[in-house]
Amino acid sequence: MLLTGTHSRTLDDKKRFTLPKRVREQLGEPATLFVTPGPDQCLWLYTQVELERLADKLDKAPATDAEARVFRRLYFAQTEAVELDRTGRVLLPERLLQFAGLQHEVALIGVRDHLELWDGQRWRQYLETHAPRFDAVAEGAFKER
Repeated sequence: MLLTGTHSRTLDDKKRFTLPKRVREQLGEPATLFVTPGPDQCLWLYTQVELERLADKLDKAPATDAEARVFRRLYFAQTEAVELDRTGRVLLPERLLQFAGLQHEVALIGVRDHLELWDGQRWRQYLETHAPRFDAVAEGAFKER
């Protein structure tokens, strides 16, 4: 799956936002998404298939790896399944809203295999901080590991 783009969204009074139709189509018109806490105080949104793919990667760490165990516990314990209504609206759980500090204006961004949901102001600050470093970051991202 190749999710891309930035979509400005707003949360309604019930703390719902609408996935753009193009994004819903890319995701295969799912009835359910999984919302998880992500780094940098954003939320990650996965389809079941992509979340299972991520879980398979995480399962490659041995059971004796203490950091991997901690991450799996924290990550999956806080993951919530959310349903999309007929119009593509997603109701976000209150504790995840609080985790990400989401208010009214949010940014939905495509990050290849998942979506991220950011507070609109925090996303603008992230861009201001990191966009000037794009060339340097790109160089490092394409180095062989």
